[in-house]
Amino acid sequence: MKEALKQATFAFEKDEVPVGAVIVFKGQIIARAHNQIKTLKDPTAHAEIIAITQAAAFLGNERLNGCDMYATIEPCSMCAGAMVLARIKNLYYATQDTKAGAAGSVINILDNKRLNHRVKASSGILKDECRLLIQVFFKKKRKASRGNIAFIK
Repeated sequence: MKEALKQATFAFEKDEVPVGAVIVFKGQIIARAHNQIKTLKDPTAHAEIIAITQAAAFLGNERLNGCDMYATIEPCSMCAGAMVLARIKNLYYATQDTKAGAAGSVINILDNKRLNHRVKASSGILKDECRLLIQVFFKKKRKASRGNIAFIK
Protein backbone atom coordinates (compact mmCIF):
# COMPACT_ATOMS: atom_id res chain seq x y z
CA MET A 1 0.00 0.00 0.00
CA LYS A 2 2.96 2.32 0.54
CA GLU A 3 3.71 2.09 -3.18
CA ALA A 4 0.08 2.88 -4.05
CA LEU A 5 0.23 5.89 -1.71
CA LYS A 6 3.38 7.10 -3.51
CA GLN A 7 1.45 6.88 -6.78
CA ALA A 8 -1.45 8.83 -5.26
CA THR A 9 1.03 11.51 -4.19
CA PHE A 10 2.27 11.77 -7.80
CA ALA A 11 -1.34 12.33 -8.88
CA PHE A 12 -1.81 15.00 -6.18
CA GLU A 13 1.29 16.83 -7.43
CA LYS A 14 -0.16 16.81 -10.98
CA ASP A 15 -3.51 18.19 -9.76
CA GLU A 16 -5.20 14.84 -10.43
CA VAL A 17 -7.52 13.22 -7.88
CA PRO A 18 -4.94 11.47 -5.68
CA VAL A 19 -5.60 7.79 -6.28
CA GLY A 20 -2.84 5.23 -6.69
CA ALA A 21 -2.82 1.53 -7.46
CA VAL A 22 -0.28 -1.27 -7.72
CA ILE A 23 -0.65 -4.87 -8.84
CA VAL A 24 1.39 -7.66 -7.30
CA PHE A 25 2.06 -11.09 -8.80
CA LYS A 26 4.02 -13.73 -6.87
CA GLY A 27 5.24 -11.11 -4.40
CA GLN A 28 6.52 -8.74 -7.11
CA ILE A 29 5.00 -5.41 -8.12
CA ILE A 30 4.25 -5.69 -11.84
CA ALA A 31 2.25 -2.48 -12.30
CA ARG A 32 2.16 0.98 -10.73
CA ALA A 33 -0.26 3.74 -11.67
CA HIS A 34 -2.01 6.91 -10.57
CA ASN A 35 -5.02 8.80 -11.88
CA GLN A 36 -4.31 10.57 -15.18
CA ILE A 37 -7.79 11.65 -16.21
CA LYS A 38 -6.94 15.32 -16.71
CA THR A 39 -3.45 14.65 -18.06
CA LEU A 40 -4.65 12.22 -20.74
CA LYS A 41 -8.07 13.86 -21.25
CA ASP A 42 -9.53 10.37 -20.73
CA PRO A 43 -12.37 9.66 -18.29
CA THR A 44 -11.23 6.03 -18.06
CA ALA A 45 -7.66 6.87 -17.00
CA HIS A 46 -8.19 5.79 -13.40
CA ALA A 47 -5.20 4.37 -11.53
CA GLU A 48 -6.78 0.91 -11.35
CA ILE A 49 -7.50 0.75 -15.09
CA ILE A 50 -3.99 1.87 -16.03
CA ALA A 51 -2.49 -0.65 -13.58
CA ILE A 52 -4.60 -3.47 -15.06
CA THR A 53 -3.41 -2.54 -18.57
CA GLN A 54 0.23 -2.51 -17.42
CA ALA A 55 -0.10 -5.85 -15.60
CA ALA A 56 -1.76 -7.51 -18.61
CA ALA A 57 1.10 -6.29 -20.83
CA PHE A 58 3.68 -7.52 -18.32
CA LEU A 59 2.10 -10.98 -18.11
CA GLY A 60 1.18 -11.12 -21.78
CA ASN A 61 -2.32 -12.17 -20.81
CA GLU A 62 -5.67 -10.43 -20.35
CA ARG A 63 -6.35 -12.64 -17.32
CA LEU A 64 -4.55 -11.53 -14.18
CA ASN A 65 -5.04 -14.82 -12.34
CA GLY A 66 -3.16 -14.84 -9.05
CA CYS A 67 -2.71 -11.06 -9.00
CA ASP A 68 -3.57 -8.78 -6.11
CA MET A 69 -4.32 -5.08 -6.37
CA TYR A 70 -3.58 -2.44 -3.74
CA ALA A 71 -5.49 0.83 -4.15
CA THR A 72 -5.67 3.93 -2.00
CA ILE A 73 -9.46 4.19 -2.23
CA GLU A 74 -12.37 1.84 -2.84
CA PRO A 75 -12.84 1.40 -6.59
CA CYS A 76 -15.68 2.92 -8.60
CA SER A 77 -18.03 0.71 -10.61
CA MET A 78 -15.89 0.97 -13.77
CA CYS A 79 -12.73 -0.10 -11.97
CA ALA A 80 -14.47 -2.83 -9.98
CA GLY A 81 -15.94 -4.21 -13.21
CA ALA A 82 -12.50 -4.20 -14.83
CA MET A 83 -11.08 -6.09 -11.83
CA VAL A 84 -13.75 -8.76 -12.22
CA LEU A 85 -13.11 -9.06 -15.97
CA ALA A 86 -9.35 -9.22 -15.40
CA ARG A 87 -9.80 -11.94 -12.75
CA ILE A 88 -7.93 -10.06 -10.00
CA LYS A 89 -7.73 -12.40 -6.99
CA ASN A 90 -7.66 -9.93 -4.09
CA LEU A 91 -8.18 -6.20 -3.69
CA TYR A 92 -6.71 -4.37 -0.72
CA TYR A 93 -7.91 -0.79 -0.51
CA ALA A 94 -7.17 1.83 2.11
CA THR A 95 -10.35 3.83 2.58
CA GLN A 96 -13.99 3.65 1.57
CA ASP A 97 -15.62 5.83 -1.04
CA THR A 98 -19.08 6.45 0.41
CA LYS A 99 -20.22 8.32 -2.72
CA ALA A 100 -19.15 5.96 -5.50
CA GLY A 101 -17.56 2.87 -3.96
CA ALA A 102 -18.28 -0.41 -5.72
CA ALA A 103 -16.71 -2.82 -3.22
CA GLY A 104 -19.52 -2.56 -0.67
CA SER A 105 -19.95 1.10 0.29
CA VAL A 106 -22.55 2.00 -2.34
CA ILE A 107 -22.75 -1.19 -4.39
CA ASN A 108 -20.70 -4.38 -4.50
CA ILE A 109 -19.65 -5.41 -7.97
CA LEU A 110 -16.69 -7.40 -6.69
CA ASP A 111 -18.86 -9.95 -4.90
CA ASN A 112 -21.86 -10.09 -7.23
CA LYS A 113 -23.02 -13.70 -7.50
CA ARG A 114 -24.41 -13.04 -10.99
CA LEU A 115 -20.93 -12.42 -12.37
CA ASN A 116 -18.54 -15.19 -13.35
CA HIS A 117 -15.71 -14.08 -11.05
CA ARG A 118 -15.49 -12.53 -7.61
CA VAL A 119 -12.69 -10.47 -6.14
CA LYS A 120 -12.04 -10.78 -2.43
CA ALA A 121 -11.78 -7.28 -0.95
CA SER A 122 -10.24 -6.05 2.30
CA SER A 123 -9.80 -2.50 3.51
CA GLY A 124 -8.02 -0.44 6.12
CA ILE A 125 -4.30 -0.61 5.24
CA LEU A 126 -2.90 2.96 5.60
CA LYS A 127 -6.50 4.17 5.78
CA ASP A 128 -5.76 7.42 7.62
CA GLU A 129 -2.88 8.47 5.37
CA CYS A 130 -4.79 7.78 2.15
CA ARG A 131 -7.97 9.46 3.38
CA LEU A 132 -6.03 12.53 4.52
CA LEU A 133 -4.42 12.95 1.09
CA ILE A 134 -7.82 12.89 -0.61
CA GLN A 135 -9.34 15.25 1.97
CA VAL A 136 -6.52 17.77 1.57
CA PHE A 137 -6.88 17.62 -2.23
CA PHE A 138 -10.61 18.35 -2.21
CA LYS A 139 -10.31 20.97 0.52
CA LYS A 140 -7.78 22.76 -1.69
CA LYS A 141 -10.15 22.46 -4.68
CA ARG A 142 -13.10 23.87 -2.74
CA LYS A 143 -11.01 26.77 -1.47
CA ALA A 144 -9.80 27.56 -5.00
CA SER A 145 -13.31 27.41 -6.45
CA ARG A 146 -14.65 29.81 -3.79
CA GLY A 147 -11.96 32.29 -4.80
CA ASN A 148 -13.10 32.15 -8.43
CA ILE A 149 -16.79 32.93 -7.89
CA ALA A 150 -17.99 35.77 -10.11
CA PHE A 151 -20.92 37.78 -8.82
CA ILE A 152 -23.60 38.83 -11.28
CA LYS A 153 -25.06 42.30 -10.78
